[in-house]
Amino acid sequence: MNQNAIRRIVIGANMHAEIRDALRVVRPELDVRGARYTDVTAGDLAWGDAYIGFKRPPAGSMGAIRWVHCTGAGVDGWLAPDGAGEALPASIALTRTSESFGPRIAEWTLARALAITQNLFALRDAQLARQWVQREPAELRDANVLVVGTGDIGTSVARLFSAMGCSVTGVSRTGGDAAPPFNKRATVDALPELVGDAAWIVLTLPLTGSTRGLFGRVLLQRCRGAILLNVGRGGVVDEASLPEALNSGWLRGAALDVFETEPLPPTSPLWDDARVIVSPHISGITTVEGVVDGFVECLDAFGRGETPRWLVDRETGY
Repeated sequence: MNQNAIRRIVIGANMHAEIRDALRVVRPELDVRGARYTDVTAGDLAWGDAYIGFKRPPAGSMGAIRWVHCTGAGVDGWLAPDGAGEALPASIALTRTSESFGPRIAEWTLARALAITQNLFALRDAQLARQWVQREPAELRDANVLVVGTGDIGTSVARLFSAMGCSVTGVSRTGGDAAPPFNKRATVDALPELVGDAAWIVLTLPLTGSTRGLFGRVLLQRCRGAILLNVGRGGVVDEASLPEALNSGWLRGAALDVFETEPLPPTSPLWDDARVIVSPHISGITTVEGVVDGFVECLDAFGRGETPRWLVDRETGY
């Protein structure tokens, strides 16, 4: 793609004005317009050369857009939009952000794990009731932690749990030799044997054809009182099976930042279950700086006639 042909940029994001202003500072030659992604029009897309955003605007066709830069690590909204339209045509280049969400998502997972082991919710309730209730904290140390997905996010999660003295097994498509921060590595095929020994299961997977519904009822049934943390994509888990998994003791609890439908519907039983910690997809928030840095890096690579390192492989989905 010729960088010189990329001049008109459409931004579809809540923080579109901030991204526009930051982009104009480093690339003043670009013509930039933006709106919330739901307000991007067919006219905007017919005008633009490139689109920056996490979600596809509800305008039907992508118009004249020849390149989409996704502002999130997961690109399933572009490749598998779940009823929100067709997948992005192969003729349109798709890149993803260069931003590393691993450290902050790892902190999210460790915070939930410590909140559970340290009984923070029960202690808070006792405090508000002015009750002196002694609850002995558990320890994370020596726990078996299964991290499913060993990319930037999974490796960051493993690093923090390993620092707490946990034994961390990493699971990926290809497996590989054990190396810090992973004590062991395995392939996805080994999950039915691995989940039974895990006290904590952390999912950091993107949503692809092979990961959709991976943690379904059959696999959940093989868990033995683990606590499930999902910071990848909601569709990786069969959400409808979670109440049964909790009531049957397959899972002891869950901390969920992603869901099959977002926002999580008010009718979901997960809201009222004290064993579940719900957060509104905030474990890894995109920053303006991250959006601009990644976009400009890809723009410059296209300009040199090179393939950007953040170009999405549509076969793997990332």
